[in-house]
Amino acid sequence: MISGKTKLLGVIGHPVEHSLSPVMHNAALTKLGLDYVYLPFPIAPENLEIAIAGFTAIGVVGFSVTIPHKQAILPFLTEISPIAQAIGAVNTVTRQGNGWVGTNTDVEGFISPLQTTYNQDWSQKTAVILGNGGAARAVVAGCIQLGLAEIHVVGRNLQKLTEFWQSWQNSPFADKFQVHDWQELPKLIPQANLLVNTTPVGMYPHVDQSPLSIEEMVDLPSGGIVYDLIYIPKPTQFLKLAEKQGAIPIDGLEMLVQQGAAALKIWLQQENVPITEMRQALKNHLGL
Repeated sequence: MISGKTKLLGVIGHPVEHSLSPVMHNAALTKLGLDYVYLPFPIAPENLEIAIAGFTAIGVVGFSVTIPHKQAILPFLTEISPIAQAIGAVNTVTRQGNGWVGTNTDVEGFISPLQTTYNQDWSQKTAVILGNGGAARAVVAGCIQLGLAEIHVVGRNLQKLTEFWQSWQNSPFADKFQVHDWQELPKLIPQANLLVNTTPVGMYPHVDQSPLSIEEMVDLPSGGIVYDLIYIPKPTQFLKLAEKQGAIPIDGLEMLVQQGAAALKIWLQQENVPITEMRQALKNHLGL
């Protein structure tokens, strides 16, 4: 039952109607018996500042941040955690007094399935990351934490790629990766033990699209891991094509669960959150 005492959590994005975060967070809050509700807030980029002011006015406890706000949110925060500063992107914001504290749980979420289900010696492996937006920043940091030998970020827009590279120069992660124009992919794909899609290409409603064609993936190393941060549809066209090449697919669902659980711990200021219920709620919702 929602009442005048119910506390507000949510997710901001544009678009945001596809988000499954409300499904898993509300399942967790119900399991914990807390008087909270987690809502999706569609916020266009030009409305971000006024929306954050509105959140302050109505006493929102905290919120998740998704595309396209992960970097744009930074100027409106009073404090940014070291990991979020190093990455330059925020996905989790918490109310503190009259201000907002931003951090990034995407790194933890991204590496979780790679450390558990597919744990291996990454020190001899190469990662190829498609895209250079806010999500790519967490993936770069995750690959650095895992200790990959080589990390290559590939983008279509040379100006944005250059800006991406330059934006890391004051970070402890500077010079731990290389950037490449999309045309260099044919020489990178054969080295890709871990290939990650951080772009929105293939996300609902454009479910027939893929950032790479079957022809572009033909030289993927056998048994390599292909990871798509997108979780709707499941599997994406990208992962279907990768499987045809003998790759091991990972979709964004477990990353979603793990980064969400880490965020919930921060908002509720408690260590025990019902991850099993969060995962199961998502699977039930998706009919899995």
